[in-house]
Amino acid sequence: MAAGDFTTMADLRTSLIRKALRYAIFAADTTADAVADPFDTAGILQVLPAGYVPVGYTTTDGVTFSGDLSMNDVESGQSASPTRSDVETDIQTAQWVPQETNAAALALYENLPLSGADALPAIGTEAWTWTRPLVPPTLYRRLVFIAEDLNKETGKPLYIVRHFPSALRSGREDEQWTRTAEISRGVTYQAYVDETVQTDSITWIDGPGWRDFATPVGP
Repeated sequence: MAAGDFTTMADLRTSLIRKALRYAIFAADTTADAVADPFDTAGILQVLPAGYVPVGYTTTDGVTFSGDLSMNDVESGQSASPTRSDVETDIQTAQWVPQETNAAALALYENLPLSGADALPAIGTEAWTWTRPLVPPTLYRRLVFIAEDLNKETGKPLYIVRHFPSALRSGREDEQWTRTAEISRGVTYQAYVDETVQTDSITWIDGPGWRDFATPVGP
């Protein structure tokens, strides 16, 4: 076996440490098309399908993607550790706290449609009003999360895009009115498998800054 150089073996690259320098959340009713690919063949970010609306500003906590993974273990008398383990459930959720009082933030919090006759009208065109139904409807959404970062060598943008093609509200935070803070409406949405897409979550990483990694920057 040949001698190894630790630095080469470790392949530590600060250029691959990612941050969400800017990010945005988009939501649509399930009547909108699921996102097939947010990039073209050259890695350029494309406009989302019709029906997706931005949620707007959120608190500095950003978006938290959580996973709830549970295993089913088989225990045997001859072993101190499980002799077989299988995934029982693997649930993914996204949580964020909108700061804007806009139609998307209210619809996601109050479980209202985002489009159609029962959706909230455009801001300022008429009064907004809604009532709580005796039996809350089960409204699935399509969600898209886009984070923008920069390639530190070339300065070009790269993007991380995550898509929940079918998501359901699974929690919401308290709405508090106070003179010292904005009125916020935090929500949690759980991803479910979409029958057409056949998955509960799709993630892409691409963009001009990502493609630049294929061409090393030299002196």
